[in-house]
Amino acid sequence: MDLFSFSQDSEPKARLLADRMRPQNLDEYIGQEHIVGPGKLLRRAIEADQVSSILLYGPPGCGKTTLAHIISHHTKGHFVRLNAVDATVKDVREVIDQAQNNKAMYGTKTILFLDEVHRFNSSRQDALLPAVEKGTIIFIGATTENPFHYVNGALLSRSTLFQLESLTKEHSLAAMRRALQDSEKGLGFMDIAADEEALLHIATMANGDIRRALNALELAALTTPPRQDGTVHITLAVAEESIRRPIVKADESTQYDVLSAFHKSIRGSSDAALFWFLYAVEKLGMDPMVFIRRLIAACSEDIGLASPSAMVQAVAALDAYRNNGWPEAKLNIAQAILFAVESPKSNRVYTAISNAMNAIEELKSADVPLHLRDGHYKGSVQLGHVGYQYPHHFPGHYVEQQYLPKEISNYVFYEASEQGNEAKIKVNQDRRRIRNQGR
Repeated sequence: MDLFSFSQDSEPKARLLADRMRPQNLDEYIGQEHIVGPGKLLRRAIEADQVSSILLYGPPGCGKTTLAHIISHHTKGHFVRLNAVDATVKDVREVIDQAQNNKAMYGTKTILFLDEVHRFNSSRQDALLPAVEKGTIIFIGATTENPFHYVNGALLSRSTLFQLESLTKEHSLAAMRRALQDSEKGLGFMDIAADEEALLHIATMANGDIRRALNALELAALTTPPRQDGTVHITLAVAEESIRRPIVKADESTQYDVLSAFHKSIRGSSDAALFWFLYAVEKLGMDPMVFIRRLIAACSEDIGLASPSAMVQAVAALDAYRNNGWPEAKLNIAQAILFAVESPKSNRVYTAISNAMNAIEELKSADVPLHLRDGHYKGSVQLGHVGYQYPHHFPGHYVEQQYLPKEISNYVFYEASEQGNEAKIKVNQDRRRIRNQGR
């Protein structure tokens, strides 16, 4: 258990800079103005010590744990922190038992902060639920993963979800400048001359993670020999050695989100579709095959008969990837993506399937019309399997006759659009419709 008991008597320099500079109140807190800005709900709740069960969801380094730390300083109740990585059901039950005793004997509330709640499996989350429902504990969960994927619905429904946004390089710059000026908790006790371009590089490479930016700044300050005048000069070269490009974590939620962005971009932006594909493969390490499969699906769902060649291009890219591998097939896949995005769009194949499925559900079972049944056997005529008209014997190779079951014979599932090649199909459909109406 961790009660956020950071000893003020311990040597401050023994702790990492990011830990020493952790904000103690909301005025020191950087970012997330949309939830803790003046007058906002969560700020009012924290200041009034009236925080109810909440979930804090956001990327690493955006301030989730820091918010919990601030709440621990503002509450008059008992504050307990557990980390879902190593906490057990026994640990949770011990907290609940202690909370019951504190409430019964002293009227004191207990706030349980569960960090990385997504690492808590379903059974361990279930152990929390009764205590949250009864108000025995106030639950605060922090997660970098989509809570709708990783948190039990019952626990999620009993908590207020606050989504924290990625911080910017300006936020990291503000945190580093504060650390350079603070002589008590920061690096102000050192004579540091940090070039602006050095700070900007660290802030950019930290990618919104203030903790990472402060760790890099501290590393740069402590490993750079002072000049003759005692000044530690942090240059761009020093900054570049102190922080490396972050490894992007491709968790399950991120993969779903990027794949969704890719598919949606196919409907409207060549640049975005190409970007999300390359970002996923080159940065997140995702399998190109996942995107080729989605591209093939999109060629029917969003393009269809408006540009049938899009499917040909996509399948050709699949063959190229299977035969040549990555990165050799990168150009082939990119070509197929660009062809699909720039093709005329139609979702009429998708809607046709949807219409047909609805009719199937409505009809439950269907009898094949007699004239469409197999007639290639002796006795078919006696069974009434006659009357089929062979379309190629008629002008335009078309003849009006009943093809659908009688109950839905007037239904229309596929109606061509006026997009691309489908415009020609629509002309043909309209011509048939006019001909049928004239009979």
